[in-house]
Amino acid sequence: MLRRLVLALSSLSMLAAGLNGGTSAQGLFGSPPPKASSGGDTSPPAATPETRPAEPAPAAPVLPGSPTAVVKPFYEHLGLELDPAQRKNFIDPAKTVLDKSDALRTSGQGECLDPNMALDNADYDKLAIDKSLRTIEAVNGDEAKVVVAFVVEGHQHRLEWKLKKVGGNWKISDLLSVTGEWALSQYQCE
Repeated sequence: MLRRLVLALSSLSMLAAGLNGGTSAQGLFGSPPPKASSGGDTSPPAATPETRPAEPAPAAPVLPGSPTAVVKPFYEHLGLELDPAQRKNFIDPAKTVLDKSDALRTSGQGECLDPNMALDNADYDKLAIDKSLRTIEAVNGDEAKVVVAFVVEGHQHRLEWKLKKVGGNWKISDLLSVTGEWALSQYQCE
């Protein structure tokens, strides 16, 4: 929070300095307007080539073995978190909840977890998700968080995946919905 405040204040002070007419803002807002000539020339300034709007920067590539690389498949395949073959990517407390959910399902007593938890229980619209999906990764030693945000039918969704490094590999320890206010570790699948 403090980091964001400092960043916002420093950006604001740079903007203010640029608006005070200093030459330091030239690179920030483009080249300055042409100066009026003192010879009484009233002709319009020379035409300049139109500038195209800047295209968004391409997404950074996902590094193999990174926390984001562990999370990304859950947005490529619906319900992957419930696939027992994927349990190798989880550790407790998430693994215990998923294992209990599997036991409940195989006993015939019903389902405990929604099959699209990675989508924050939103309707599955692969095109909308692929188009709007954004991730940000934060690593702190042997722990990491991957925040995933996307929009489906005009509704914003944000989830936080918690990971821990185990034996040199990143494993998912929990999944939280910031928008839905739930956490996988809080489910009681019994």
